[in-house]
Amino acid sequence: MLIIGIAGGTGSGKTTVVNKIIKSLPPGEVAVIPQDSYYKDSSHIPPEERSKINFDEPAAIEWSLLEQHIRLLKQGETIQMPTYSYLTCTRQEKTIEIKPCDVVIVEGILVLSMQSMRDVMDVKVFVDADPDDRLIRVISRDCVERGRTPMMVINRYQDVLKPMHQMYIEPAKRFADLIVPQGGNNTVAINILTDYIAGRIGNTNTATTK
Repeated sequence: MLIIGIAGGTGSGKTTVVNKIIKSLPPGEVAVIPQDSYYKDSSHIPPEERSKINFDEPAAIEWSLLEQHIRLLKQGETIQMPTYSYLTCTRQEKTIEIKPCDVVIVEGILVLSMQSMRDVMDVKVFVDADPDDRLIRVISRDCVERGRTPMMVINRYQDVLKPMHQMYIEPAKRFADLIVPQGGNNTVAINILTDYIAGRIGNTNTATTK
């Protein structure tokens, strides 16, 4: 099993990179574990207070559960991955079954910021993008998917996203094995990554059948 960590700022193109990796490999060989699925439950907090939660700092994530799930997958066990609602800021009752497979991608803004997470990864990738491009993508995404207005997104970017990016996310770039500039538009970097993954899987399968 190959554990790949893919980090980068909000709106950097991480999801695009992940999708291109999945499309480059045979069906069923890749499982994706989004960091966002492991946000701590906020149902005990009044709804009007939930919008004030800082979701861009490590304390917002239940890392112990995420790390446990990765260890279980490496041991060949199936996990029940939690789901999270951005609209209500609460963990949902529904879970998603994830079975062990050749490649497990752990994706999220902070997955390279935690040493305990880096220690379980075989490949660490940082998806980089221009701050203006990231802001434009965040405005488009949050207005459509999370019910926010453009001004709400801009204010949150200035008050939370930008300082948290500089404090936690950008410094994690130095831990990356591969940096992908221009986000999901960098075809060359993505091809290098997918070729490496395919080679590792091929070598593993060959060794197993000998």
